[in-house]
Amino acid sequence: MISFVVRRLAVSVVALMGISMALFALTRFIPGDPVSMYINPLTFEGDREAAIAALRAELGLDQPVPVQYLAWLGQVFQGNLGFSITTGRPVTELIMNRLPATAYLMLTSLTISIVVGVIGGVIAALRKNTITDYATLLTSLMIASVPTFFIAMVGIYVFGLRLQWLPTAGINVPNGSWGEAFRHLIMPAGIMGISGAVGYIRWSRSSMLDVLDQDYMVTARSKGLSNGRVVVVHGLRNALIPLVTILAMTIPSLFGGSVIIEQIFAWPGTGRMAIDAISNRDYPVIMGFVMITTVLVLLCNLIADVTYAIIDPRIRL
Repeated sequence: MISFVVRRLAVSVVALMGISMALFALTRFIPGDPVSMYINPLTFEGDREAAIAALRAELGLDQPVPVQYLAWLGQVFQGNLGFSITTGRPVTELIMNRLPATAYLMLTSLTISIVVGVIGGVIAALRKNTITDYATLLTSLMIASVPTFFIAMVGIYVFGLRLQWLPTAGINVPNGSWGEAFRHLIMPAGIMGISGAVGYIRWSRSSMLDVLDQDYMVTARSKGLSNGRVVVVHGLRNALIPLVTILAMTIPSLFGGSVIIEQIFAWPGTGRMAIDAISNRDYPVIMGFVMITTVLVLLCNLIADVTYAIIDPRIRL
């Protein structure tokens, strides 16, 4: 097991280095000069070109891209992701300030996805080829066919503007009430959760159908166990094993979905920060956001691999 984990760690480190190099190069090809954006030609007095050149030299942007990458990598090894070109604040501080809001949103939506998806998939499998099964599959197909941002806009219009049941933006509330903060969370987390539940419904249904035909399920029923106990204790536990992979694959999509949802609902998380950084050509913030995301994705995949190796020893080979 130790050698298996070490091999997976080595692969993850190599992947992380490759992603960082590719991303660093791509950010340098983003159209526009981040330095010239902050020296307004209408208000700046003096030699603007000289000021731009001096600022570029101060930020190290006048060096070749490989030199800039090595300098950035050296800072990363010291635990420093650099400083924002826009605000001058440490990138780590900016991310840490925004990360709790994103984690709050993602964990809630992930919980909704798992609960709704697994329950819906199991019910569809137990009611195979019935109206319940067809209705579940049709509903999940319809949700998967509609973009998340469109569902979000419909939700804002219906529940925010027409019915006025839920707030449509932000999370900060004047009185700091947990109840009011939860009301702000319902719509963005609910939309992300329901959209993410589609994959869990399909996979849990398929896994449950495979499990229901196994010999040990027949044996459990022949012992006189109740149908609910057979399904939950013997069936569901084995049917959930393939969902470990789906859970690991859900993390990247959650980050991608959070970027869109946070922008639509003005949620003060890392996704909205990333959009602002891209608009402002703030290279250090973009790099910091993507690297943190990449580390979390690789970590989740590593945990999934180790979990599979524990469940099925053959994978270690």
